[in-house]
Amino acid sequence: MKILGLLGGVASGKSTVAELFRQRGAVVLDADKAGHEVLRMPAVRAAIGGRWGSAVIGADGEIDRAALARIVFAPPPDGPRELAELERITHPEIRKRLKTEAEALARQGTPLVVLDAPVMLKAGWDKLCDALAFVDCPAEQRLARAKERGWSEAEFQRREGAQEPVEEKRRLADFVLDNSGDVSYIRTQVERRWQALLKPEA
Repeated sequence: MKILGLLGGVASGKSTVAELFRQRGAVVLDADKAGHEVLRMPAVRAAIGGRWGSAVIGADGEIDRAALARIVFAPPPDGPRELAELERITHPEIRKRLKTEAEALARQGTPLVVLDAPVMLKAGWDKLCDALAFVDCPAEQRLARAKERGWSEAEFQRREGAQEPVEEKRRLADFVLDNSGDVSYIRTQVERRWQALLKPEA
């Protein structure tokens, strides 16, 4: 089994690419989903409550992700400092979860796992991958997509600023997938890479 990590800027279309690989037979590991699951772990919930108090605990006793996001994505210097603390609490647990899931999929004979993780490099999860793909899309197009999600330009910039520079992600990738066109354009590229990734090594 091979693990392909997806890199790209905010709203570049990594989830679309992941879905296209899934349609070919890959299994997608979504680090954001794993992060949401980790927030429900009692030890993580207690650590977050101990750091930020009742302001981030909802009426149901679970973490209020929107309230937490307002804190960790606040402007510097407070936002980056609080985000680093949240990552210190959650990233080790997310990595354990991703690694456990990947190992189980390997035992099941899964041919390819696609890891979709916005903070892949920052968290060191690229070390779990056999190859890295950079999903390329111009900044103005990504901003337009983000606005369609209901984000403001300031929110887009904050989230982009919390990740590694786009140029760094491109530099570290093994290959680039151009997602500036329509779905058929990116689907053709995914099909080509699917075949290359699964080709037996000499």
